[in-house]
Amino acid sequence: MILRHSFAPPDNRRLSHLCGPTDEHLRAIEAGLQVSVAHRHEQFRVDGPKARAQRAMEVLQALYEMAARPISAETVQLMLAGDSAMAEDADGAMVLHTRRADLKARTPNQSVYLDNIASHDITFGIGPAGTGKTYLAVAMAVDALERSAVQRIVLTRPAVEAGEKLGFLPGDLSQKVDPYLRPLYDALYDLMGFDKVVKAFERQALEIAPLAFMRGRTLNNAFIILDEAQNTTPEQMKMFLTRIGFGAKAVVTGDVSQIDLPKGQASGLIEAERILRRVKGIAHTRFTSADVVRHPLVARIVDAYDAARKASDAIK
Repeated sequence: MILRHSFAPPDNRRLSHLCGPTDEHLRAIEAGLQVSVAHRHEQFRVDGPKARAQRAMEVLQALYEMAARPISAETVQLMLAGDSAMAEDADGAMVLHTRRADLKARTPNQSVYLDNIASHDITFGIGPAGTGKTYLAVAMAVDALERSAVQRIVLTRPAVEAGEKLGFLPGDLSQKVDPYLRPLYDALYDLMGFDKVVKAFERQALEIAPLAFMRGRTLNNAFIILDEAQNTTPEQMKMFLTRIGFGAKAVVTGDVSQIDLPKGQASGLIEAERILRRVKGIAHTRFTSADVVRHPLVARIVDAYDAARKASDAIK
């Protein structure tokens, strides 16, 4: 695949800093992503497999934006850290390195979702329960860790009760928040196995934490998943998205039909989808009941609730 881009307005000083001395930054991108980069003045051309060519163009754009002053070779390497190609089968479908050898996209939307995660630094997956949003995101994270594309996985959720008041929970901090994070543990155990998960925690290659614990951090070389994002406030969502560091990839999943925030409180997921719809480097995947891979009744239940909500909205 060949991608072309012109940096406008052209700025010779920025272009010089972007390319580096004797184009060494461009050569580093070529070596790191296994693509070919050529340029003439402000016009750049990247030639290579689709996902890697897109990633190279995103790196070039990011470097241009920070090129008001010279860029160090270390900064370029940090941005490229862990970018290794994903395996594909004979049909071109992604092969994920997890304990589940049969794991692959089962619907066209799921295939688009996996492609989006592979080729974008931030991906939103929005849709009803049972569509594989979280499970596939965790599978992509495990695959990235197995390929050494990232150094750690960080999974987080907002600690919001699903319509019930659970009251005082006994135990230490970990025991108090574990019930909110249990679905993430279940996915990890299924995809990695219990022993491997325990060892990953021990060497700090795996972290599961409530969203509130993300404030003030910068996460480099990490695969970060925000689950149940419909229960974030706009402030929490902005805080999470600005944690992303170099060499990091983030996936945000949620179901906007199951918001458990206090009445009148805006959902950060809905606002983020609206505000970030046209931001380069961010992908959005919308799932429907056709993507449900649980019991067939789940898809019918989702459709029934959607129909009831639309009828209620029409009456109002």
